[in-house]
Amino acid sequence: MHTLPQLPYDYNALAPTISEQIMRLHHSKHHQTYVDKLNAALQQVPELESTPLRVLLGDLASVPEAIRTAVRNHGGGHYNHSLFWQCMSPNGGGEPQGPLGDAIRAKWGSFDAFIEEFNTKALGLFGSGWVWLTYDLDIVALPNQDTPMAEGKGEPLMGLDVWEHAYYLDYTSKRDEYIKQWWSVVNWTFIEERFATIADL
Repeated sequence: MHTLPQLPYDYNALAPTISEQIMRLHHSKHHQTYVDKLNAALQQVPELESTPLRVLLGDLASVPEAIRTAVRNHGGGHYNHSLFWQCMSPNGGGEPQGPLGDAIRAKWGSFDAFIEEFNTKALGLFGSGWVWLTYDLDIVALPNQDTPMAEGKGEPLMGLDVWEHAYYLDYTSKRDEYIKQWWSVVNWTFIEERFATIADL
């Protein structure tokens, strides 16, 4: 059975960038719902209950059709949010260091150019979805709870949730302001460690 992960910080720790109210709703209600509905779907095919979620999401064609959409949507929601919480920290912000920082600057020319492209993808995503930084440092915008694994891009380094429930109580319709402020809580230490180890996942 999949379970709701504990946050690595208090609900109010990311304020004022993300308020305690949003964090409580987002984690304890929205994420919990994805977990519950994923478990309900997998109970229909018990032999898949022990399969790692990243494996299921990376090969959705092998998931029985009867639960494939639920695994894609609710499994994706569980995976995406579990990573999202770790990609943020009350001590976040700044720029990535070490091999990841060097790789980003080598690919994009500068950290600012990387941020500009990421923000453009996030603002340009129609409706609800996520923007991802993949292991090969591509920036990918995907709708709903779709994951880079389903696109053959492997596990991502980090992702930004641009569903309205992630920001509307704090920023109303100002997605651009939410995106801008989000960089102040990005946990580059976690993402740097992920970049160093994700090839072994």
